[in-house]
Amino acid sequence: MRELHFTRDRRLAWHERDGPALQDPTDAIVRPFVAGRCDGDTLPLHRRVSRAMQAGLRLGAIDPAVGSICGPVPFKGPFAIGHECVAEVLAVGDDVRHVRAGQTVVVPWAVSCGTCERCRRGLTAKCATTTDTTLAAFGFGPASGPWGGMIADEVRVPHADHMLVPVPAGTPALRVAAASDNLADAWRTVVPPLTERGGGSVLVLGGGAKSIGLYAAGLAVAHGASVVDYLDRSPARRQIAETFGARAHPYRRGPATNSGYDVVVEATSSTSGLQRAVRAVAPGGICTAVGYYIATATPVPVMHMYATDATLRLGVSHTRAILPDLLGFVHRTGFPAERVTTLTADWDDAPTAYAARTTKVVLHRDRITAEEAPPS
Repeated sequence: MRELHFTRDRRLAWHERDGPALQDPTDAIVRPFVAGRCDGDTLPLHRRVSRAMQAGLRLGAIDPAVGSICGPVPFKGPFAIGHECVAEVLAVGDDVRHVRAGQTVVVPWAVSCGTCERCRRGLTAKCATTTDTTLAAFGFGPASGPWGGMIADEVRVPHADHMLVPVPAGTPALRVAAASDNLADAWRTVVPPLTERGGGSVLVLGGGAKSIGLYAAGLAVAHGASVVDYLDRSPARRQIAETFGARAHPYRRGPATNSGYDVVVEATSSTSGLQRAVRAVAPGGICTAVGYYIATATPVPVMHMYATDATLRLGVSHTRAILPDLLGFVHRTGFPAERVTTLTADWDDAPTAYAARTTKVVLHRDRITAEEAPPS
């Protein structure tokens, strides 16, 4: 079977390996037929970062957590890449009760058991059963476990009854291509805070985590925010944000032109963006940062947060805990998440298409089985 690998020097290639088998009675084998490119995957694809990050780890300039996730030589190929997919279930183990062959499912990026204390609290990206180091995840390389990537002919998924979340019948697979990670990541930045602050104002600083910022702007509008301001240097992304109903503005250096937002999303993946985002929060407001801040010491205006009574949230997204609500919302409302996709490409063209310099890449191919109808 084929599996897409990041090789070296920003290159991708198909790799041939043996297909996966059911190892435990709670496993499933799935065949991804839609795959999204996570915003974070562009880091090694568009920049020569491996040796520089290795040196930074050795000198203490980069936080050791980077090495625990990506290995002592971060993003050193070859490794299987890709961790957003919609898949069809091909086979299930004897103890799988709630997932059936033929179903269409979303596979979360982080591997979790669903039964440990952390999973029961919703911390599914920090599962105590599956995580040996920092993360257990698809598509990050061997430092995050033996799970491989999702741009593959077949993938073994453990704890299938918990891990695999059915896509509601009638929901286009291309619409939820990023539900495994980026769309769910955006959901947690705006939907829970707006639930607590009905009609609140939202600021999104975009351009680093490119698709997450756009999904967040769209979800904020769809969840009744009174104002959604979206800042980005890219005219093309500003135009996408406007199609969702956000007010789009060019991102310029310096203090925010407006402040006092109930909800702020920091998606620039920069220290300056993080500082700007925190200073834009209204008293009692929430800022969620979704970027990578890899320096050992990232300055944050803590005294300003103290004076404003602001909350800063950051960390890995716990997609599995979010997916039922997210997929249900998309199904009920027809939320057009596919507007964020800027390149839809054939699966066979993955080595070239996945590396494209564009906001959001989605790969697709035909299903090989007829989708099983949901139980009546």
